[in-house]
Amino acid sequence: MHKAALESLSMQGDYDLYPVELYPQRNAKLENLFKRMRLGEIHGLNVTIPHKSNVIEFLDELTPTAESIGAVNTIFERDNLLIGDNTDAPAFLNEIHNLKTNLSHKQALVLGAGGSARAVAYALVNEGWQVNIVARKLQQAEDLVEHFGEGVTALSWDLKNFQELGLACSLIVNTTPLGMAPNPDASPWPEDLPMPAGVAIYDLVYNPPTTQFVQTARKRGLVAHTGEGMLVEQAALAFETWTGHNAPRDIMRQVLDEQLSRSKNPDVLDKAT
Repeated sequence: MHKAALESLSMQGDYDLYPVELYPQRNAKLENLFKRMRLGEIHGLNVTIPHKSNVIEFLDELTPTAESIGAVNTIFERDNLLIGDNTDAPAFLNEIHNLKTNLSHKQALVLGAGGSARAVAYALVNEGWQVNIVARKLQQAEDLVEHFGEGVTALSWDLKNFQELGLACSLIVNTTPLGMAPNPDASPWPEDLPMPAGVAIYDLVYNPPTTQFVQTARKRGLVAHTGEGMLVEQAALAFETWTGHNAPRDIMRQVLDEQLSRSKNPDVLDKAT
């Protein structure tokens, strides 16, 4: 997406992957990336799981959004300072505002309690939602309650909570990787539990383009979306921070759709590469 955006604006640049393993001790690879950024060799970074929180110690400042969330997905340089931002939250909120359904009853069920859940919870709480977080690691969910305070509750990952909260909520958001390729048949929703009528579904997973979670919801007649739109929007916001130019969102979405289509068809992918 970023390469296509740069090309469409006739800007020189590239967007590369820097794999960084997660170590319990201080990470030399991360330190080296930030050193290169301070030297001007790298002009911006994105951060994905599992590094969205552990990069914070390497930064000089956080934007108010990133500080409130406690997670960073975008890093930029201003006045010789490395600043961490989070474009996941506004990107998610943009998607929710565009859902063509009634969300006047502002109670949400969020599945998972990782870095993405932090961004989702932040966005919803600031819009006046009551957020119920169900997580396999209950301590992670309780950490979010401690972080955000009023407006967030933590619950264990069991059938009773799915059933009761599903009926009480108008929005269910999956922030876990369940259903992501290469395991597209998985779903965060309990197999034997019907989805409640009238609820809206948002799955942050975008590969495959239609997850099992979303397929089940649509068969139930529910409004359900995967995370493609959020992925494009968070990337566009990061692009605008790094370059100062409006991001060509239509082109970025087109490129993403093409890549996802190729990932579904290995023969096409082999020919393309």
